[in-house]
Amino acid sequence: MYDFHKHAAGQESPADNAFEITIDADLPVITRAVYVGSKGDLAVRMKSGDEVTLKNVPAGTLLPIRVVKVLVASTASSLVGLY
Repeated sequence: MYDFHKHAAGQESPADNAFEITIDADLPVITRAVYVGSKGDLAVRMKSGDEVTLKNVPAGTLLPIRVVKVLVASTASSLVGLY
């Protein structure tokens, strides 16, 4: 198996790590993407500082967004941060 250990990861590369997201807690790292396990609204603070609510995100969605915090207004759950 080739593990690409000599290749630099770019922004378009797949994620190498993941963590469970706790709503209304600062994330340990800025995400490369967020996986939504259970449907609902996803309110986030983006890397830029902008806050936005993504309405009615279906379960099983992988959102390619750079997030620093998932806000308490979120109704989506079973969230995973990928980086």
